[in-house]
Amino acid sequence: MSFLYPRLLAEQARPLFEEYRHLALAELAGRIAVSHESAVYVATGGDRISAEQLRELRAGVVDLAGRAGFPEDFDRAHNAEFDLQVAAFLHAETGMVPAEAASRDVWAFLALVLLPDVAFWRYPQPPRDRVLGTDLTRHVFGRLWWRAQLVRSSDDDEPYGALKILGEAAFDQIYARRAALGGSPHLVRAILRVWKDLDLTGLNEREALRDFLKRLLRLAPFVLFDGIEEDALDDELRAVAQESVDAQRLAAVAGPNEEATSGHGANRTAAPRGTSRSARQEAEPPTRRVSPAAPPLDARRYTSLEICAGAGAQALGLERAGFDPVLLIDSKADACFTIDLNRPGWDVVCMDVVQFRPDMRPETIGVDLLSAGLPRVNSMATVARAEDTDERRILRAAIALARDIKPKAVLLENVPDLVESPGFDADRSWIEAELREGGFRSAWKILNAADFGVPQNRKSGFLVALRDPYFPGFFWPEPQEPAPPTVGQVLGPSMSANGWTGAERWIKGADRIAPALVGGSDRRGGADLGPTGSKKAWAALGVNGNSLGDTPPGMGFPADGYPKLTVDQAALIQAIPEDWRFFGGKTSRYRQVGHAMPPPLATAVGQAIAAALRM
Repeated sequence: MSFLYPRLLAEQARPLFEEYRHLALAELAGRIAVSHESAVYVATGGDRISAEQLRELRAGVVDLAGRAGFPEDFDRAHNAEFDLQVAAFLHAETGMVPAEAASRDVWAFLALVLLPDVAFWRYPQPPRDRVLGTDLTRHVFGRLWWRAQLVRSSDDDEPYGALKILGEAAFDQIYARRAALGGSPHLVRAILRVWKDLDLTGLNEREALRDFLKRLLRLAPFVLFDGIEEDALDDELRAVAQESVDAQRLAAVAGPNEEATSGHGANRTAAPRGTSRSARQEAEPPTRRVSPAAPPLDARRYTSLEICAGAGAQALGLERAGFDPVLLIDSKADACFTIDLNRPGWDVVCMDVVQFRPDMRPETIGVDLLSAGLPRVNSMATVARAEDTDERRILRAAIALARDIKPKAVLLENVPDLVESPGFDADRSWIEAELREGGFRSAWKILNAADFGVPQNRKSGFLVALRDPYFPGFFWPEPQEPAPPTVGQVLGPSMSANGWTGAERWIKGADRIAPALVGGSDRRGGADLGPTGSKKAWAALGVNGNSLGDTPPGMGFPADGYPKLTVDQAALIQAIPEDWRFFGGKTSRYRQVGHAMPPPLATAVGQAIAAALRM
């Protein structure tokens, strides 16, 4: 029998979360309940779970938590065991079906009403998604139910035994980050069956799993995994896994130079954004009109840690300036997957940067550069607004990381107001003081991407901080010549590609650079070109900014019409290379584009930092 659970809707859950995150466990214990006045149920699909059943569910979870040290200080050594036990317990005892477990509001009720003390004990000072369920792959309880759902094998003596095969971080690679694989229980179970039998002697298990999953992802567009029988699927995956293990052993013998070369070029599957690029390349010459940035001034390479990496555009620009990331971190699965598609040799972790600790990845300590394109913060005058909480939390985490990992240089990009607005005076003073205590000297600057060859009037605020030996050698980059290309020059080839009779007229009319692309925030609506002012600016260039198109205009499109931009065309406006592919639906892909720093601008700032590090 399936049960329907109370649902705590976002309007009621958010205020509770903000209140509870500041309470002690003893205070949270006084808020425990089996009902909430604002809770609702769906109309059909099962029987409503009773108050007594909820009490029994709570008692079971509390018992498991008690074995791990609850309610005393959490013993991190028991994290994995606690999660394994709770995963099996929740899946076996809640009586949920996947449709009910897919509701974030159900998990918000369990975390904020039935089990707030356990939830905040397991994750002290948690980010929102751990409690509100905005991302079920990260919810304190929801993620565990879904892990159990994916691995449960009713035919085994120990149905949930596969939970023990991989730890949290490894499972995250399959489920949260590798969304194309993690949605199939049939495939996940096969991965686990094959993985437990591999001989990984002498190999880094995490790296081997990463490589194995990447090879599967390359097959995903061509193989319907759910349509293959279990034995045949195991054989297929076993062959892929063995290829991965053999490659890892070969790389270990070959050494880091050969491995780096293969990761950045030889093994890349350079498919295009959207559809087949090879067919277009055979039919026409390259149409890229935005010149790549100049190469670094010398052959020396530097190391970097990139947080809030997004789709990798900033890291791409910094790579051109001589910086190779040892690790990239972003909390969005689609963005992480995009980086994997384009730079399979880069190490990407999909997690909230606030949860990252340098001891998780010791190789990040002492890198040459810590870089980040941070979420847009509001001034201190609006700090009490709920929507700004996460942005400031991430800003604080970035500054703390700069002090903890002790890089030679720090690069943070954000809104221009952070650099010059009086409303951010307190922020600038705090940031500079924190960095000064960490041994850095800071410089602030607003740069316009249009000054560095990008066909867009896009201003960004920058903070660059360097340690004393290097700071005197840092100078902000100067605007480059020639002037950036116009929108018509950049998008003309794609607007003409499908035979649109109005293309020539449109190209002549689009004789200026673009306004700043708007749309990188998750809090905006769907895929459009921004608020009314932005849409008017695009209309002056002959573009309909009310939404994004799927393809450029064709022969049947009115000759005097206003075409919509595609996501790929928006990426060209950001000066992102034409062969850089984006993963996800249209809105997700456009948000990745809208959030990006144009690579040529990142290159210019990166070259200035590299020049200082050579001093």
